Amino acid sequence: MIRLKDVSKSYGNLNNGRIIEALDKISFEVKPGEFFSVLGPSGCGKTTLINIIAGFIKPTRGEVYFDGKSIKVPWRDRIVVFQEHNLFEWKTVFSNVEFGLKAKGIPKKQRREIAQRFIDLVHLKGFEDRYPFELSGGIKQRVALARALAVDPGCILMDEPLGSLDSQMREKLQIEIASLWERTKKTILMVTHDTEEAIFLSDRVALMSKAPGKIKQIISIDIPRPRNVSIKVSAHFQCIKQKLWEEIIVV
Repeated sequence: MIRLKDVSKSYGNLNNGRIIEALDKISFEVKPGEFFSVLGPSGCGKTTLINIIAGFIKPTRGEVYFDGKSIKVPWRDRIVVFQEHNLFEWKTVFSNVEFGLKAKGIPKKQRREIAQRFIDLVHLKGFEDRYPFELSGGIKQRVALARALAVDPGCILMDEPLGSLDSQMREKLQIEIASLWERTKKTILMVTHDTEEAIFLSDRVALMSKAPGKIKQIISIDIPRPRNVSIKVSAHFQCIKQKLWEEIIVV
């Protein structure tokens, strides 16, 4: 569904003419229905990578394809869930979730049914009339997930979606996202610097090097699904974590 071929990105500094290489010949494929994570240290170009796949910025070199078509601009078949929820502060939970449906021209009765279904799916029934300032960070991210799922995108791109949450809420939402993926089987590409998060959620993990970001290797996560938090203390999970950690520290 998503294919990158030798994608590189560089930025020029107009003051001194220096060229900064952010990404260097990134190539990988994400299969339909796969949960694929890109794991790497801060500053390795993960967010730049997401922005290229979303169509927000263009690569300097290389090609990006979605469903066989070259990505040139943003489109609603690729929805991004950011670290900051980016909800409309002046809209209620319900209005935020149905916003994309309204933009697609879906009739009012149908979009209300769809919005309510996904609000229920993320366990926010009863919060429909709340505004973002009345919600915790974890609940805001649930709203953002419901809004993304409601428009039925071809894939969801996640840019450190849990990065701003405390460890307890982060773990709860990891379980929530895993459950949502099990129920919807949406193609998800997530970037993160959290090793446990990548292992727990993913089918495969691509490990990036420091800038300029390169793909060092792609590791399959052979842990059966559905997964629960207890697997994090298993010997197999810890073995995968150790392997990834050793690769990260020698990047």
